[in-house]
Amino acid sequence: MARRGSGGLLAQLARTSKIGLLFVVVIGGLWYWQQGDVRDRLSWMGVPAWQWDDWRGWNRVLTNDGFLVGWSDLRAEPLWAGYALHRVDDPHSLPRPDHFSQDWRSLWPIRSDDYTGSGYDRGHLAPNYAMSVVNGEGGQADSFLMTNITPQRPKLNRQLWQRLEEAVMDDFVPRFGSLWVMTGPVFDDQWLHRIGFSQVPVAFYKILVVPGATPRAIAFLMPQDVSGHEPLDRYLVTIDEIEARTGLDFFPQLADDVERRLEGRVDRTGWGLEAVANRPGRFQ
Repeated sequence: MARRGSGGLLAQLARTSKIGLLFVVVIGGLWYWQQGDVRDRLSWMGVPAWQWDDWRGWNRVLTNDGFLVGWSDLRAEPLWAGYALHRVDDPHSLPRPDHFSQDWRSLWPIRSDDYTGSGYDRGHLAPNYAMSVVNGEGGQADSFLMTNITPQRPKLNRQLWQRLEEAVMDDFVPRFGSLWVMTGPVFDDQWLHRIGFSQVPVAFYKILVVPGATPRAIAFLMPQDVSGHEPLDRYLVTIDEIEARTGLDFFPQLADDVERRLEGRVDRTGWGLEAVANRPGRFQ
């Protein structure tokens, strides 16, 4: 009798496990479908793709209010952030939050205090000002999650990079009406060069795309060791070069002929770079 009772219990556990597994599969599928819809709305021509045999691009997508982040658990840092910007008739930013927040979605306890005394700024990928103006309080709050932060040298973060972010919001978005942005770090092989758990990048990229029947794009790649006063257009590169440096495939849903035209050359036509390349930033 005991053996039959034990067998009945095992059978019950097996049935329960199957039901639990089915529940997980269904709920997981619904979650993936819902997240896929969100990713489609927050990306242009797909989120960056990566290959299993190229570990540089390994990441998982984190969804935030108004932007996506490709998070690397190997580097303990975002590899990219993607977001859309559009013209706002009366742009104004909310008061800047006074703290950065840990993100439970990271496998590592990435803390704001890690940066104290490091010589590096807490550099936003999705910028505070742009997220506040376009997405409001929720977007601004999510931009202060540590999964959106990366180590940047002060002269880059507060000067050259900040000047580029100003040009995006003050010039490019009003000029074109809407803009897709893909931005992130570039690394070397110094795995142990870290702030806390996060690996320190050697450079940063920003790709700007004007959507439409004939999309246009421009890309920048800026090293950490800048003075901050350089002209912005000194750092123009092709998207192909950024892909080669990062192991990521940007805009994977593009048709091949459009991809070759958009990603294989530097085309500054229509961007008005002459007016903004040498403009001083707010914190000069």
